[in-house]
Amino acid sequence: MRRLITLALVLTVAPALLLSQDIQLPTKKDSVKFLVFGDSGTGDSRQMTVAKAMAAAHAKFPFTFAVMVGDNLYGGESSRDYEKKFEVPYKPLLDANVKFYASLGNHDDPNQRLYKPFNMNGERYYSFKPERSNARFFALDSNYIDAKQIAWLDKELAASGSDWKIAFFHHPLYSSGETHGSADLQREQLEPIFLKHGVNVVLTGHEHFYERIKPQKGIAYFITGSSAKLRKGDLARSELTAKGWDSGYAYMLMEISGDDLFFQTLSETGATIDSGTIHRVGNTPPTANTTAQPVEAKKGVQPSTPK
Repeated sequence: MRRLITLALVLTVAPALLLSQDIQLPTKKDSVKFLVFGDSGTGDSRQMTVAKAMAAAHAKFPFTFAVMVGDNLYGGESSRDYEKKFEVPYKPLLDANVKFYASLGNHDDPNQRLYKPFNMNGERYYSFKPERSNARFFALDSNYIDAKQIAWLDKELAASGSDWKIAFFHHPLYSSGETHGSADLQREQLEPIFLKHGVNVVLTGHEHFYERIKPQKGIAYFITGSSAKLRKGDLARSELTAKGWDSGYAYMLMEISGDDLFFQTLSETGATIDSGTIHRVGNTPPTANTTAQPVEAKKGVQPSTPK
C-alpha cells in the first residue's frame, strides 16, 4: 500500500523521471535499502528538482529510510523554514513513511536535534540500527568533536556487534575538493577509532559535488554534498578519486545484502553517475593502517559512465 501511495504522488510531480531512471540495484526482498543526500536545505527550485527525483526513485527502489549528511537548512530556521526546506520538498517520501536521520553541518543550528522528523532524539550524535539488519549507523557532529563525543563513539562502536558499521557526518575526512579538501583535524580525531572498531563505510557532504574515494585503510568513503548546492569545477581529481562528478546535482541509493553493499548515484535528471558493489571482507586484526572489518570493490563490478 505504501509503495502504491508513493507511486501515485510521484506520477503527479515527476512522470518523466520514472521513465528516465534506470535503477540498477538488486532490490532484494529482505535487504536494507536507504537514501543518502546532503547539503540540501536551500528551499529553492534546485532542492525541489532533486527531491522529485528522489521520490521517483523510491517508486522503483522502496528505501525505508534516508541519511542526511548535513547542511539541512541554509539561512533561517523558523518553523516556516523547516516547512519550506524540508517538509514540502520531501512530502511524498514523508507520506510514504520514509524515516529521515539527520546529522549537523556547519550551516546548521544545533537545535535541529530537537526537530522530531530529523530523528536525532535531542542529541548531536547518536546511532540507530534498522530492523532485521546486520548494520548500525552512527551519526556524528563533525563541527565540534570533543572528548565526550569521542568516548561515546568508542563505547558505541565497541558494543555494536554489527557486521556493517556506517558512520555519517558532514566534513569529509578525505576529499579532492579545491575549496575545502580533506578535513585533516577530524580525520586525526576519528580515523583511529574507525580502524579500531571496524567501521567500513563513511558518508559525508560539505563539498558541493559527488566523489567516491578509493578505499582508505579498508574503509569506503563517499561525498554527497550536491543535493541542492553545486560548485562546478571544484573537484580536482586526485589519487584519492575513484569516481567524481561536479557537473550537476546528485543523491545516492544504497542497499545492503549480507556482506555486499550496492550503491548507485543518480543526477537530478535520472542519469546514473556511478554504481558498483563493495564487499565486506570479514574480521581482521586492526592496525594503524587497516580497519578491523575492511571492504573491497567486488570483482567484476565496474562503475557506470554518466549518460
